[in-house]
Amino acid sequence: MSTLSFPADRPIDIACLGRLAVDLYAQQVGCALEDASSFAKYLGGSSANIAFGTARLGLKSAMISRVGNEQMGRFLLNTLTQEGCDVSQVQIDPQRLTGLVLLGLKDRDTFPLLFYRENCADMALDANGIDEAFIAKCRALLVTGTHLSTPQVRDASRRALAFAGQHRVVRVLDIDYRPVLWGLTTRGDGETRFVADARVTSQIQEDLPRFELIIGTEEEFLIAGGVPDDIMASLRAVRAVTRAALVVKRGAMGCSFIPGAVPASLDEAETVQGERVEVLNVLGAGDAFASGLLSGLLRGKCFADAAAIANACGAIVVSRHACAPAMPTPDELAHWFSGHRHPRPDRDPVLSHLHRVTAARPQWPEVYVMAFDHRSQFYELARENGADEARIPELKRLIARAASLVADDPATRGKIGVLVDDLYGEASLHDVTGRGWWVGRPIELPGSCPLRFDRTLSLATKLQSWPREQVVKCLVFYHPDHAVDLRLEQERTLLEVWEATRASGHELLLEVIPPKGSVVDGDIGDAVVRAVKRLYNIGIKPEWWKLGVMPAQAWQALGRLVAERDPYCRGAVILGLNQPMDELLDGFRQARDPIVKGFMIGRTTWAQPSAQWLRGELNDQAFTERVAANFRVLIEGWRAARAAA
Repeated sequence: MSTLSFPADRPIDIACLGRLAVDLYAQQVGCALEDASSFAKYLGGSSANIAFGTARLGLKSAMISRVGNEQMGRFLLNTLTQEGCDVSQVQIDPQRLTGLVLLGLKDRDTFPLLFYRENCADMALDANGIDEAFIAKCRALLVTGTHLSTPQVRDASRRALAFAGQHRVVRVLDIDYRPVLWGLTTRGDGETRFVADARVTSQIQEDLPRFELIIGTEEEFLIAGGVPDDIMASLRAVRAVTRAALVVKRGAMGCSFIPGAVPASLDEAETVQGERVEVLNVLGAGDAFASGLLSGLLRGKCFADAAAIANACGAIVVSRHACAPAMPTPDELAHWFSGHRHPRPDRDPVLSHLHRVTAARPQWPEVYVMAFDHRSQFYELARENGADEARIPELKRLIARAASLVADDPATRGKIGVLVDDLYGEASLHDVTGRGWWVGRPIELPGSCPLRFDRTLSLATKLQSWPREQVVKCLVFYHPDHAVDLRLEQERTLLEVWEATRASGHELLLEVIPPKGSVVDGDIGDAVVRAVKRLYNIGIKPEWWKLGVMPAQAWQALGRLVAERDPYCRGAVILGLNQPMDELLDGFRQARDPIVKGFMIGRTTWAQPSAQWLRGELNDQAFTERVAANFRVLIEGWRAARAAA
């Protein structure tokens, strides 16, 4: 592609300037927007989607925009940062609110949009805040058309483009024409994609010479060229004012590339055929296309290869609910081009799994978890020690406080977690959520076999109210040699858990314990590994396995099995079952295989101090210090075992 020459050896591949807002997608599909009853919150805005998408595809991307000094602005910054996008150039507006968009999915051809962008933060982008030194660090700068629509954002865009031109940064325009944002439709008509308007055409054409690459749909080139209903005449009008390479998006037909003179027809231009897929939601497809195209071009690929990536990205996103979160990862694209994908992306289990497990997520290479999600055990503990059941919630808050003491230790920062229920531990859950800890929450009815859910018949409904960071913990008493009817019932329920967590987005911790009397000759390791294998066989791939102490060879067998069946698994952790401290520490020494990431242990640390506290023999401070000390013994034993590995 001779017309574009991206500078090398710069720390930022691409900076995206433009809309940065919150998308609220209707969760009901098939109804009008006014009839939607609930919404899912995502990062949105064309420029932001491209910054997010290119970061997800491995580029060093950056965002140049503006958000409000409030919760939605922080959500957007956190989302971009988690994906690896530089947000140092996002301005914070002390007065204006972050923009919002409400979106609906009526049918495959109807996608109502309602923009809440009256005097919003990103349309107040300050030209004086554009940093020339930062622009000079970039290989490419992308601007979207909305930020040419009003004087203030046009001034900011032009300043950024001028700096880019001075420093040989390749300048890209995604026309991104939204008539409602140019004041050409009623405020409720965000869905209309084309309205001819001479003023808009004149304004866009004034800025076209500032770019080296221009991307747009046929309708967007019609507005840029100003010849309604004649795409070739419009392209020639565009070419008359700019030497930029042109990429025309043609939907399922693919895209066409015009680096020089405009041919007689689009079919005579270099064209890369698109992907034909079942469409759920076209919103965001163009942003996904631009992300894929630019990721290819910036890596030195020719147009045809870059466009193939772009078309694949667009096809994947139209089969999903959202814009930014629907963007594919490199692993998904590798599967897409492998020749083994399902014709319907929305029905491809491999693609769905890769989308969950290869997107950016908090890392837990090692985790030490205080488990106090027990319910029946705490009830019995209170009864045995003559205490009122009403004291249990406060006891759990003290255990959480003990975990907090250990979390402050320099050696444990970023590795601490808790397992806590919402029956006696609801206040504790609220305390620990949002602190950056690993947080798990149980769903099983204590002691149930066959497995039943605690205080609900509808797990999917229950999970709707859970914060996404909380991991679903499910304990199942399971043996692969169960009587057939019992085993099949257990597996059906586990598949329900699997499906519910895939839909809700929560990670799943599956705790597998062979029932008492089911293991012959003490061969616990063989029984557990066979159980895990069976659950993989029926399609369950939890993020975490929680398993009891086993011999070293069993952990090694588990490591081989997980590497074969789900290399993206977070790993396994060791459960306690109220074993004495010495037995647990010996078990740690057996669990040296890399598949084991830590432990989730409870009663060994808090059972005895809890009994003393309930009897009034320990005050709050003494209790928390005793539990914290026991927790530290486990951590030190774990670390010593790993150091000796």
